[in-house]
Amino acid sequence: MSKSAQILPVFYFLVDVTVLVLAFFSTSYFVHQYDYNGLQWIILASLIALWFIIGYTSKLYRVNLHNGLSPRMISYTKSYLIYAVLIVSLIYLSSRFPITVSKVLFTFVIGFLVLNITVNCILINIISRVRRKADNIRYTLVAGAGDLAQSLSDYFNSNPDYGYRIKGFVSLPGQENKVSSERVVGTVDQINKYLENTNVDEIVIALPYDSPKTTIKSIIDQADFHGVRVSYVPDYQGLFGKNFKINKQDALNTINVRQLPLDEIYAAIEKGIFDFLFAAVVLVMLAPVFFVIAVLIKIDSRGPVFYCPTRVGRGGRNFKIYKFRTMSDCDSSTGGTLSTQRNDPRITKVGRILRKYSIDELPQFVNVFLGEMSVVGPRPHRNFLNQQMKEHVDKYMLRYYFKPGITGWAQVNGWRGPTETEEQISQRTAHDLWYIENWSFILDLKIIWLTIFGRKTHENAF
Repeated sequence: MSKSAQILPVFYFLVDVTVLVLAFFSTSYFVHQYDYNGLQWIILASLIALWFIIGYTSKLYRVNLHNGLSPRMISYTKSYLIYAVLIVSLIYLSSRFPITVSKVLFTFVIGFLVLNITVNCILINIISRVRRKADNIRYTLVAGAGDLAQSLSDYFNSNPDYGYRIKGFVSLPGQENKVSSERVVGTVDQINKYLENTNVDEIVIALPYDSPKTTIKSIIDQADFHGVRVSYVPDYQGLFGKNFKINKQDALNTINVRQLPLDEIYAAIEKGIFDFLFAAVVLVMLAPVFFVIAVLIKIDSRGPVFYCPTRVGRGGRNFKIYKFRTMSDCDSSTGGTLSTQRNDPRITKVGRILRKYSIDELPQFVNVFLGEMSVVGPRPHRNFLNQQMKEHVDKYMLRYYFKPGITGWAQVNGWRGPTETEEQISQRTAHDLWYIENWSFILDLKIIWLTIFGRKTHENAF
């Protein structure tokens, strides 16, 4: 860890606390000219302690300290909003505060924001200018010239406050260079000669994950010979792909090889709450419609109102899915393998209408309400079809990382219905995997909209 990485968090915290104390004393004086007694000191100590707790839990003093004004102020604003909400809530919930103290705290919340934003803006600009001066610059040689080295170069260029200035790249024999040829100063075997003639503060190793250990060891030995520091950038993306996350647990570091948007706790909670509320509203509003459909099904043909086949859900677990019965002779609910065909003679008159507009799927909101499905997600398949596609399509089972949905990205893009051709199978899976890798709440809303109003959604409904 660099000295600035150790000093900056403490420095920023001390500045924030200084501004906090100044804001408190100023508002106390102007709102109600206090002689500062015991209560005021207790309140001040509590305000400092609360800011410390929020800053620590939100990692305010651990992230975005070198990246200029915008990232720092975004982090600060998030912490401040939590701080302000807690203080205001405390004022409303507590009846023991004197009215003068409440006025001071209200004024302090506003004063602290204005004063601290002003101070931080000035401070960040000063620190940024200092960090870009020659004394703070580290001239760097990058060992590697492939994708990882290019990504490293882009990162340093977009974050100049870190102080890295790349003097050149050295390539591996036989490696495809992704950086411009004029920036390549030689090969790995020529590092020793380059260091003899050029001043370099640090060598950053950015080689592919399958590079020989002897090559990495050679780079370190050559750097040690010249007293040059070495940093190593692991090629996690080359090994695991773009969706991974490093988890630190005390002395043990682990890598979540497929870190997806819905793995984040807040995203999962957001989607879960939306699913529950949306399903509850739909079930209440459509209850009369469900009753009418149930009556029509019973009049049209003999048999139960609902068809409840077994489907594969999250983690490969089976569950019963609820659908309105649309056939006079339904396939087995547990081990069925007979797919629906176009103009299938088993479909009833009422069933044909229900299937055309996907009305037969509406009871699945019960599954959503029970937590077995989501409103949006990859459609659940039957066990036999699941086994076939699992063996046929690479990474197919990744679609079961999360709950299946009533509708999905594949369906609104026209890939619903039969899976008889190579294109139908691959496109459905590709769309499902794209969805789980690019999930957002806005995307879910878009899919719901397209499910209702999209032209492609009902193309293969029969």
